[in-house]
Amino acid sequence: MELQAATDRRRALAAVLRDVSAECGPSLRVLSGQAERRAYETDALTAHRVLPGLVLLPADRSQVAPIVRACLRHGVPYVARGAGTGLSGGALPAESGVVIALAKLNRILDVDPDRMVAIVEPGATNLSISAVAGEFGLYYAPDPSSQVVCTIGGNVAENSGGAHCLKYGFTSHHVLAVETVLPDGTVTVLGSDDIEAPCYDAPGYDLRGVFVGAEGTCGVATRIAVRLLRRPEAVRTLVADFPDVPSACETVSAVIAAGIVPAAIEMMDNLAIRACEDAVHAGYDRAAAASLIIELDGHGEECAELFDQVSALCSEHACTRLRIAADEAERAAIWAGRKAAFAAMGRLSPEFLLQDGVVPRTRLAEALAGIADLSAAAGLRVANVFHAGDGNLHPLVLYREADGEGPAAEKLAADIAELCVALGGSLSGEHGIGVDKACSMPKMFSPADLTAMDRLRAAFDPSGLCNPGKVFPTPALCGEAKAGAYQPHPLEETGKIQRW
Repeated sequence: MELQAATDRRRALAAVLRDVSAECGPSLRVLSGQAERRAYETDALTAHRVLPGLVLLPADRSQVAPIVRACLRHGVPYVARGAGTGLSGGALPAESGVVIALAKLNRILDVDPDRMVAIVEPGATNLSISAVAGEFGLYYAPDPSSQVVCTIGGNVAENSGGAHCLKYGFTSHHVLAVETVLPDGTVTVLGSDDIEAPCYDAPGYDLRGVFVGAEGTCGVATRIAVRLLRRPEAVRTLVADFPDVPSACETVSAVIAAGIVPAAIEMMDNLAIRACEDAVHAGYDRAAAASLIIELDGHGEECAELFDQVSALCSEHACTRLRIAADEAERAAIWAGRKAAFAAMGRLSPEFLLQDGVVPRTRLAEALAGIADLSAAAGLRVANVFHAGDGNLHPLVLYREADGEGPAAEKLAADIAELCVALGGSLSGEHGIGVDKACSMPKMFSPADLTAMDRLRAAFDPSGLCNPGKVFPTPALCGEAKAGAYQPHPLEETGKIQRW
């Protein structure tokens, strides 16, 4: 029976290739060799790997719909892929499935400086939007650490954030409309009647909001309309060092409690500080137990006044050193160190797993203490570098696969994610659920919740072929027992939220 199933899968892939080759012609790039396909077997969550059956690279957006229709016709699962920088296994291929690699769809199609809107293709990198918009004094606000290479299509799939999402919001706040190929092969625009003239508040159901953050399970984006912002008049940046982690956490809460909303508040613990400084030489204090990077922007006088208030709050909370960026070069060096954090972990360990759970700001210190306890119990190091302003943790679990530490690292990562839920937070702030946290979904959502979400997904994709096996726990991925192990959310238990 297994042999027959394998034969059927090969025939289905061959039929897909035949159909798309006939409809799209030679400009459609096809990768069928094992070595070629191997480059697409994983995203940045390298602990999970599946070799795809076929990789197709459309030359233009008109070729995406024929690929989707061919996959539907022959029952072949598929996943759209950008740069492969995702950290939750969201772009992991299905076995014997098709990868629709959108790297060639990388153009900035239009920038309208009057309406402050850009129309881009999904393979355009995040930073390239700001590079083009910068000619008009505009920029695209969401700024993931991987913004040099990550694509806007992937950002839309995961609802990516970044250091400056505290003030400016996530991808969902900046996407006005999405042209998408639905799983039945039809092309539509979500969020507006016309992708080239998107409106800021479309009437009717917010299907754009459903699509953004759906992790590629509701269709394939082919054009995206994004909102642009004007460059702020003034930007001030500082690094505040602290003798212990709780003092840094208390400072974060104090700044927000004072009514100040910085553009960014980032935090690093000592392990992360040392790795980043060794890698980039950003001028961090390697002896600091914790450091905050705080940036304010806006009108000149307002920015200066708030900056003085933030500096004073840092000093009131045991800050041991306050470094203020003197110019743009020093500011860039500070941010280069922070944005190199994940790559810098290679200096500490050959492998790491990264989580991105969220906790209330007031429980940051408690969360970090809990992570330290879990780390000690597992016998594995954890470095912390994260968006402290909105409680979006980024603990990096360091391990050596060669020493057999992989299973312990995966369990520790899952325990940390579930700790965030227990503290009244959530499993993911911006990286998505993917396959990485799917088994923990019942810790946060009831069976009825998960069923409702899955029914919504099925309304877009009744065949279940569009990026299957992601987000939702399945017996194959999690085992029967874990897939149903729901416990009420802590905020539900305290009566602060209700399920309907």
